[in-house]
Amino acid sequence: MLILGHAGITLGAAVVLDRVLAKRCLLRTRKDTAEEGRNPHLLSQTSPARNCSASGMVSRFISLGEHIDVRLLLLGALLPDIIDKVVGQVVFPDTFSNGRIFCHTLLLLMLITLAGLFLYRKHRKTWLLVLSFGAFTHLILDRMWLEPRTLLWPLYGFAFEKVDLTQWWQDILHALYTNPSVYVPELMGAVILIWFAWVLLRNRTLYRFIRSGQAS
Repeated sequence: MLILGHAGITLGAAVVLDRVLAKRCLLRTRKDTAEEGRNPHLLSQTSPARNCSASGMVSRFISLGEHIDVRLLLLGALLPDIIDKVVGQVVFPDTFSNGRIFCHTLLLLMLITLAGLFLYRKHRKTWLLVLSFGAFTHLILDRMWLEPRTLLWPLYGFAFEKVDLTQWWQDILHALYTNPSVYVPELMGAVILIWFAWVLLRNRTLYRFIRSGQAS
């Protein structure tokens, strides 16, 4: 999968997840409200959660942008390719000769996620978790389970499998109009990204998104 597919589908997945969490938050708030109604002496300790119901009144993209830095999400969706293709195909092509190396492994994803959880528990910072979510969707969309030697590195050894990269660009261009598993996700991702850009332009928040990652 290429740039548009990774970025767009990851953004769409994050929007869906945000929507699911918002609905759960709303259901929990309604339950707490009902309990407070039965017991007027119960302190409303969950009052901040009531704000989650407002997400149903605004754009789904805007709701997502209120919770995370969408720029980091998009970066995380592309990060494995940005690092691995530069290292494995440009800087050290003779050593690796592969665009899927360290950042396409489950080990690195777990380390980033654990570091993100630690950062969140200690400082309530979510930026590393956002990156790890983007990287996670990247591995899913790349169907890395079909490459267990890379995904489970270093269980099968420390060396990565080498591939022929002499016609890498030509193969990509050919797949873009002949392989549905390539051009269908790219079209899906493009639609989602165009939709997101339209929301930013409609709400005049493009500059704010570029500056802070917020879409609201």
